[in-house]
Amino acid sequence: MKERLHSLQQEAEQKVAEAKNLADLQQVRVSYLGKKGPITEVLRGMGKLSKEERPVIGELANKVREAIATAIDEKKEAFEAAELDKKLQTEQIDVTLPGRPVQVGGPHLLTNIVTEIEDLFIGMGFEVREGPEVETDYYNFEALNLPKDHPARDMQDSFYITEELLLRTHTSPVQARTMNEFKGNKPVKMICPGKVYRRDTDDATHSHQFTQVEGLYVDKDVRMSDLKGVLNQFAKQFFGEEREIRLRPSFFPFTEPSVEMDISCKVCHGDGCSVCKKTGWIEILGGGMVHPDVLQMAGYDPKVYSGFAFGMGPERIAMLKYGIDDIRHFYTNDIRFLKQYDQA
Repeated sequence: MKERLHSLQQEAEQKVAEAKNLADLQQVRVSYLGKKGPITEVLRGMGKLSKEERPVIGELANKVREAIATAIDEKKEAFEAAELDKKLQTEQIDVTLPGRPVQVGGPHLLTNIVTEIEDLFIGMGFEVREGPEVETDYYNFEALNLPKDHPARDMQDSFYITEELLLRTHTSPVQARTMNEFKGNKPVKMICPGKVYRRDTDDATHSHQFTQVEGLYVDKDVRMSDLKGVLNQFAKQFFGEEREIRLRPSFFPFTEPSVEMDISCKVCHGDGCSVCKKTGWIEILGGGMVHPDVLQMAGYDPKVYSGFAFGMGPERIAMLKYGIDDIRHFYTNDIRFLKQYDQA
């Protein structure tokens, strides 16, 4: 039986040496090491051997099995290495080719504008507050001196969800909510940026969704001159120290008196051109002194407290600052347009 095992080992190693591919190797493995292979048959026949021969033949059979398995594995590794080398030769990578750059996004121009406005007013002592975009009719209109039958509601054609819920038409409700939160017990000095919605036809200067930044300052002895000083500081820091401002009388239901603020045209410096329609001035925002009724509804005694409020549109400010001629550029996601202002 020893001769039989030695003979099987020689035969198997010869078959391994003659194998031309992995399939041939697998066939050798099955033929010699499988359940029906000759080595298995030798092991099954050990019961006919004497007690002295069994351990000797058993040890030899295991050695032969291991030798054949080792030969097969070594040959397999040689085949795999040759296959890998062939692939490397046929699938060379040209490491001198330029890589594909990863496109990194940046803040939207409007995000940059709002952040710049926030930083400016935070520097003047204002805090930033936010509120819900789905607002109640009370906070959107009534708390701002716009009762249900007020004609000024027609100026803000609204998206109503129910009779008492709507998409806010301005960020002023955040001011009303903040004053209610303070219950007339302490001053308010805040700005509230955010999206607002109105039923409007989209064109070069109008959109059904846009952004606003509104400000409010309520305290004892707040005057119109304080409002003018804050807005003048804003205009000079945002548009340049050479900018001048002027205030014109206007009307807003929640402020009295109310004003519109213009800045001197940066193109013609006040001489008059097509940008400012030959006036030398460009309208930029609206504001005024908080109406006593608004203060009273929020819990502030109008005989003790006074305040001013203002509101501006970041889209309009961006259009003026960067010479953008169509508000729709902000929302159509044209990468060519947006990438111009990555560092804005």
